[in-house]
Amino acid sequence: MTDLDASDRHILALLQKNARIGNKELAATVGLAESTCHRRVARLVEAGVIRGFHASLDPAALGLSLQVLVSIQLARHGDQGVSQFRDLLLALPEVLELYQTGGSQDLILRVAVRDTEHLRAVVLDRIAARPEVGRLETALIFEHRRAPSFA
Repeated sequence: MTDLDASDRHILALLQKNARIGNKELAATVGLAESTCHRRVARLVEAGVIRGFHASLDPAALGLSLQVLVSIQLARHGDQGVSQFRDLLLALPEVLELYQTGGSQDLILRVAVRDTEHLRAVVLDRIAARPEVGRLETALIFEHRRAPSFA
């Protein structure tokens, strides 16, 4: 869906800042009737522009104070094997995000762990030991920020 008007983009920007904003406040801020605003949000969800609403958690507040990027070069490529391996990685509770990329690295993970011992266990015992992995590198994340909005 690429036919977004200014009101749609305003709705998206506001929802990205606060997904818990009520329809009444959202409509008033955008300058739409509540029913119109509700229909627009529903249309954006139905079209797949809005993929969901979620709570953004702070890993450090949950005792996971160390975040790391794990870059993986696969030992071999094939749709079924890669898909199953991605699913396995996403099932690990420490994996926050997974990116399948082009270039020298096939997969990049953002991982949150308690400490270096926890990192070692996740990276060496649960990821690097897999036959799908040809090469693996880690990089500490000193700071992680998201852009305030996208649309």
